[in-house]
Amino acid sequence: MQLKVKEELFDEPTCSHNIQKKEKKACKTAVPGSSTGGCSLDGAYIVLSPIRDALHVVHGPINCLGNSYNQRTSESKGNEIFYMYGMTSSINENDLIFGSEDKLKKGIIYAVNKFKPKGVFIYNTCVPALTGEDIGGVAKELAEKLNIPVVPVSSQGFSGGKNLGNKIAGDALFEYVIGKKEPDIDILTDYNINLIGEYNIKGELFLIKKALNDSGINLLSNITGNATMEEIMYSHKAGLNVVVCSKALVYLARKMEEKYGIPFIEESFFGLSSTNNAIMHIAESFKDAKLIEKVKKNIELKTKKIQKEIEPYKKFLTGKRVLLYTGGVKSWSLISALNDLGMKVIATGVKKSTEEDKNKIKEFDANGNIIMLDNGNPVNLIKMIKDEQADILLAGGRNQYTAIKSLIPFLDVNQERGNPYTSYEGVVHLGRQIYLELNSPVYDVIRKAS
Repeated sequence: MQLKVKEELFDEPTCSHNIQKKEKKACKTAVPGSSTGGCSLDGAYIVLSPIRDALHVVHGPINCLGNSYNQRTSESKGNEIFYMYGMTSSINENDLIFGSEDKLKKGIIYAVNKFKPKGVFIYNTCVPALTGEDIGGVAKELAEKLNIPVVPVSSQGFSGGKNLGNKIAGDALFEYVIGKKEPDIDILTDYNINLIGEYNIKGELFLIKKALNDSGINLLSNITGNATMEEIMYSHKAGLNVVVCSKALVYLARKMEEKYGIPFIEESFFGLSSTNNAIMHIAESFKDAKLIEKVKKNIELKTKKIQKEIEPYKKFLTGKRVLLYTGGVKSWSLISALNDLGMKVIATGVKKSTEEDKNKIKEFDANGNIIMLDNGNPVNLIKMIKDEQADILLAGGRNQYTAIKSLIPFLDVNQERGNPYTSYEGVVHLGRQIYLELNSPVYDVIRKAS
């Protein structure tokens, strides 16, 4: 059984831009020789690797593992934490000639005997996909022999970019993991939800879970930050799926709705206002007056508490001008958090944003003044910083040198970020970090020196 990418992954029907017929696919396949900003292996590994009690084996040259391993700062709690181990079959020229399926089998059997995981994910890459290795057959054979789930992931990089890889990972979970076990009755409540697309960057899941618990909402399964194989197996028993990573895993939510009848909503937990709205929308989805009333009271208490905590930062930050250059859901969700802090977003990056993301930006941009940046190369960013008189740049780590050249403060808000910025406590962290960056004495020194 050779692995191939399902055609439906390229045209997700829940995306509004796919409603009308068109000749080109919404999710572009990779073009040889071009940079796609991360291949489908990268995207699949990002989604699945936070599952803490499974082994993640990249079947391909060792460089493929190096491209994906440890790119996220996902955190985990528990006794079985294997996701930080980078494992690969490290195929070479001889394997191309004689085949590498036996090598893959022996390596996985050795690793399973050593670590005793609850499951194994095998990530296919370009080389074994081109030579016709039967990764699906290997996974099936090992699952029967080892008596644990062994999941083949058709993540060969030439299939497409990172976004497609996210969908491929979701499809692997749907086909091989979800629905394979029933939960214990004592962990179920009347209000069970799954979070889809939350990877627990710097422990952000723990903050979201705390906010949900305080409101009487039970997080049954998280897909996939700090997750176990078991909790994903029984995630089909939730009453609601909450997608928190834009359109990347909406495919999985749709498939679960079709098979298990679980409705889904899309929400963001960045910022005080968005967190309040997300929790209220979850409560309203259950149509339970008692739960809605409890959530309203909790939101009122939390809002007063957080507004008091961010007040010292907000006084200083109000009116400060921010250039936000990130992608996807953060292109609009962080605008909400910055608005809560009284800051003015002058521009946001939309290179990796969908049409839905762009519409969300407009919702948070009451005056229509936010510039949507599609080309964020250093020259354009530096020009934008100077022309719009930005006070700080919020972006990914690769853009910190752009900020240094522009002599303005910088804060990393991408996957390498140093603090959790979601939920109630997250907006306090964000306000504090921006305040500290803007008040750092180093910028006065370098401006004088220049």
